[in-house]
Amino acid sequence: MNVSELLTDALGRVREQIPDVVGGLGDDDLAWRPDPEANSIAWLVWHLSRIEDDHVAGVAGSEQVWTADGWVDRFGLPFDEGEHGYGMSAADVGKVKVGGDLLAGYYDAVSRRTADYVAGLQPDDLDRVVDRAWDPPVTLGVRLVSVVNEVNAHLGQAQYVRGLLERR
Repeated sequence: MNVSELLTDALGRVREQIPDVVGGLGDDDLAWRPDPEANSIAWLVWHLSRIEDDHVAGVAGSEQVWTADGWVDRFGLPFDEGEHGYGMSAADVGKVKVGGDLLAGYYDAVSRRTADYVAGLQPDDLDRVVDRAWDPPVTLGVRLVSVVNEVNAHLGQAQYVRGLLERR
């Protein structure tokens, strides 16, 4: 297995599971929160999609799928178009009220773009510095591992919230 196959597999597993997390739930269920400070399924899936979109576009030097493909308009959220959820208030988390098809469609588009990007990576590419704002500077490999970690963590959280929702 080469580096692009490894990354494609790691992120492709998220792509396979998103439809099950949001499937069969209405907008109110997707926006349900176990308590006022908790994240909803809608927010978690939106956020993990936005983080992957933001980070991969950044290293690829491309426009985010969010704006390039009009997802920002389809979602119609009351945030700046560059918002991706990091550090959001509980009140703002509650403003993410969208349907499952929209959430799954956006992640699918992001995932396809990510797969296209990682398909061409070679092992030496992972050592390229992509962010000098950190000490030590962040390499492409570290950034992509961060993406894998972030999307998987939030996918698991969304699955957990769905379990709580189904048992309430």
